[in-house]
Amino acid sequence: MASGVKPRVKVPKKAAAGDVITIKTLISHKMESGQRKDKDGKVIPRSIINRFVADFNDQNLIDVILEPAISTNPYFKFEAIVPESGEFKFTWYDDDGAVYEAAKKIKVS
Repeated sequence: MASGVKPRVKVPKKAAAGDVITIKTLISHKMESGQRKDKDGKVIPRSIINRFVADFNDQNLIDVILEPAISTNPYFKFEAIVPESGEFKFTWYDDDGAVYEAAKKIKVS
């Protein structure tokens, strides 16, 4: 598991039914490509977030495959329509098998 990894998510706390909301996610991660060497000349092993998934009430909103060219601390900003109150679940998958998760609830009036 990579050290210092921290997912952050911003979702409005409430909205009206049918509103389009903006969701922002960021995960603190070094995103090591596996092509650099350390001070001793040894290759630093690849360690990247290779997939990001966002669901709302168990329905998939976005599923992204990431490649080594993605920058450190991957950031996603996207929109979603909220038909009802519920919970957003965000999942990041790391090369080393680690899974990082965050969840945010939204109330629809």
